[in-house]
Amino acid sequence: METLSLAPFQGITDVVYRNIFKKHFSGIDKYYTPFFTGIQKDNSKSLRGEEISPDFNDVKTVVPQILSNTAEEIVRFANQCKSMGYWEFNLNMGCPFPRVANKTRGCGLMADPNRTIKMLNDVFEQIDGIKFSIKCRLGYYNDEEIYAFVDTFNTLPFSEIIIHPRIGKQMYTGEASVEKFTALIPLINKPLVYNGDVFDVKKYDFVLMRCREAIHRNSSEPIMTKSEIMLGRGLLTNPFLAEQIKKIDNQQDKKSRLHNFVVDLYVERLRHAGGSPKIIGSMKELWKYMMNIFDDPQNVWRKVKKVNHLDDYETSVEEIFNDYNLIV
Repeated sequence: METLSLAPFQGITDVVYRNIFKKHFSGIDKYYTPFFTGIQKDNSKSLRGEEISPDFNDVKTVVPQILSNTAEEIVRFANQCKSMGYWEFNLNMGCPFPRVANKTRGCGLMADPNRTIKMLNDVFEQIDGIKFSIKCRLGYYNDEEIYAFVDTFNTLPFSEIIIHPRIGKQMYTGEASVEKFTALIPLINKPLVYNGDVFDVKKYDFVLMRCREAIHRNSSEPIMTKSEIMLGRGLLTNPFLAEQIKKIDNQQDKKSRLHNFVVDLYVERLRHAGGSPKIIGSMKELWKYMMNIFDDPQNVWRKVKKVNHLDDYETSVEEIFNDYNLIV
């Protein structure tokens, strides 16, 4: 059976989104939190909220992620996650935004392999009883940077390596390179997870086929013998995607299901924000993706992009579901 996970998106896939998504859709096996930062002391304030609290998260399916460039902070984060009952945590080595990378964090770690490899070794020397995975790109400046990490990936006991096959400087332009991902399969002896541009079942099947071809071409037996794929923008765009990939049949009308999901998400965000209209911003971020599963995406986007008041947003959403049809 396919293992599907949901990629972390700052400002979108928070605990509210994850829980409302699970209420309305199925097919996702693991959820990664948006990254945590500033873990400056034990029982850090940033780790005392609903975003990571076991009272609001299923610790068996949620993987907390940290953005850091120091072993001390990563170990502190790991220990706190372990104390909360989480079985795995993840290091963000893939965030491509210059304000992050220029501080040697996120994807910027890949441009400084000596420092980063030492940091990773230091982390493993100090953690116990919790799995450690990373999410990275091919590099920050070029797609050869990842090869400086292959020996470290093989030597240290990572639980998995998630690779988005672009470089940081690309941001999200161009195409994620399935070929460059599959070239790494025979070189890395840890479970590999593919992430990037899986927007439909056809692309999922293509990625799966290329991964299996890469496995069969090599006489050695790579760890990646089943499909492990992380869905990102594709799932934000089409919340039905994981169900479609896994052929989960739901007889309910898709438009009604999506409408109920959007309304529930809005109501729950509003409750968390104490009724503040600032939540319209996070809803707009989601609509930038979801507009593309309607038959007139530009007009759908026009309905929401300029609204600033709760009443106007609610009216626009109802008009969207009354006036436009889904294409998935």
